[in-house]
Amino acid sequence: MKPTILLLCILFFGCNPKNESCQLKKESLPEEKSEKIKVLNFGTFHFGYTPDANKTEFDEHSQQAQKEVKSISKMLAKFKPTIICIENLPKYNNEINKAYQEFLANPIKLNTNYGESSMIGFDVGRLSNVKKIYGIDNHMGYNYSVGDYIESTPELENAIDSKTYLQLTNQPFKDYPEIAKREANYEKLSLLEKLKLCNEPVHLDYSINTNADKLLYVGINDGFEGADNAAIFYHRNMKIYSNLNRIPMPKNDRVFIIMGTAHTAFLREFIKRSPKFEMVNTFKYLK
Repeated sequence: MKPTILLLCILFFGCNPKNESCQLKKESLPEEKSEKIKVLNFGTFHFGYTPDANKTEFDEHSQQAQKEVKSISKMLAKFKPTIICIENLPKYNNEINKAYQEFLANPIKLNTNYGESSMIGFDVGRLSNVKKIYGIDNHMGYNYSVGDYIESTPELENAIDSKTYLQLTNQPFKDYPEIAKREANYEKLSLLEKLKLCNEPVHLDYSINTNADKLLYVGINDGFEGADNAAIFYHRNMKIYSNLNRIPMPKNDRVFIIMGTAHTAFLREFIKRSPKFEMVNTFKYLK
């Protein structure tokens, strides 16, 4: 066999995509250097009150919760952000930063007034010597329960695709048994493990599905009741991304964003295609 052919055979069979050792070598390669602005795009459940359909029981005032949050903040602060963005409206930036400065003056107890935004966001800011916090949220009313209403109302008929809608509702991790197992055990997980689960790529996809995309499978007659509401949620996240882009930042800035997982998932999609930003691996810091 000619040397060139032998070499090609070694490369093909020795680095087959299904070969685990090949995958590990590929993953261990150093990240390419880029002049893009680095972003740590971090998703979480809401620590305090939320109107969201899915809620997590969490006593943000307990000593154990404060201890766990401080530990996680130290992990995330290793990213060394220069800009911190939270899930709050920009019009409240003055109020937020007044509260942030008060926390910096007395950081013994975490600020719980803005849930995860102030508990983690403020503490990461303190540890990173960040001067200002930015709210980038935008509010738009939409009905994420319209699909459930159509499916549960006898006199209405879903004229699009009930089977897929119900699978996304009842078995969202059907093809991902490992994630399904962790999700089923969610309430028993530590705070760190819950946040790791929230930031799994499959779980971020689920966040988009459950908040928007599954609505594309519901509608009455030739109507678009589901799609119309999904479009509002897409629109809201587009505005959130636009608010991020309103913040002046040079290439050497490093941006930490902390928001609910659905917003994190949408921002991930926008940032993937951005000529301006580059996401870092959340799990590099969340450990």
